[in-house]
Amino acid sequence: MPAAAALDGATPVSQSLGHRGWVRSCHWAIAFSFLTLAFTGIVILMAHPRLYWGEVGNDLMPALLEFPISNNHRPDDYGPATTFTEVPGAPISATRDYEDEFFNQNSWGRSLHFLAAWILVTTGLGYAFTGLVTGHVGRNLLPRIGELAPRVLWNDFRNHLTSPIEPAGSGPPYGLLQKLTYSSVVFIALPLMLLTGLTMSPAVTAAWPFLLDLFGGYQSARTIHFFCFTALILFLVVHVALVIATGFRRQLRAMVVGH
Repeated sequence: MPAAAALDGATPVSQSLGHRGWVRSCHWAIAFSFLTLAFTGIVILMAHPRLYWGEVGNDLMPALLEFPISNNHRPDDYGPATTFTEVPGAPISATRDYEDEFFNQNSWGRSLHFLAAWILVTTGLGYAFTGLVTGHVGRNLLPRIGELAPRVLWNDFRNHLTSPIEPAGSGPPYGLLQKLTYSSVVFIALPLMLLTGLTMSPAVTAAWPFLLDLFGGYQSARTIHFFCFTALILFLVVHVALVIATGFRRQLRAMVVGH
């Protein structure tokens, strides 16, 4: 969630408003739960490191993406495929020709993943509600209409690329690119992660089948979930890098104790 990281052109240190207590609490709760989700998500992916598009997917089907992060990415190491019936589109099965310690050995990862997900969702909803009530969202996260003009966006982007990195204020107000990044994470990436995660649960889609239509099937939801995760990891890396570059000790202290 919002943390202090800005490039040249951001608010001077002396003008920084700092972070409110509820923002700091939400920041660390979400950071902890997200790191837990990232770790357990990789463990879950290792059990089947292949992504598909559509309703179903398995090792005997062509994958959209394949990751060599465990033996389970080797769909060629199977015995001859057999069909259950002669009906077109009938299920196909094959015997594995290798042992893999990660195959279906991720129940602990799934349990911890779901627990961390609900911590993130609860904290995120609390952050969004409090931010709307207090005006933090509208005042500090959402860009003004005039700021979205192509010329303004281009000038701000160019300034970030060409200006040297200098110490930045610990807290709002934020620059335009910060606002766009933070609001995209809060209102686009995280809600998509939540909805696609729910779509991968048969118990949830049994009650809300419209989610499968919304995302095009279980495997499509899983693939979108992965790409949202990748975007959030990229955000985290850049976010931490900019915090380090613009005054790590000061900004860490501000996110822990305030000013």
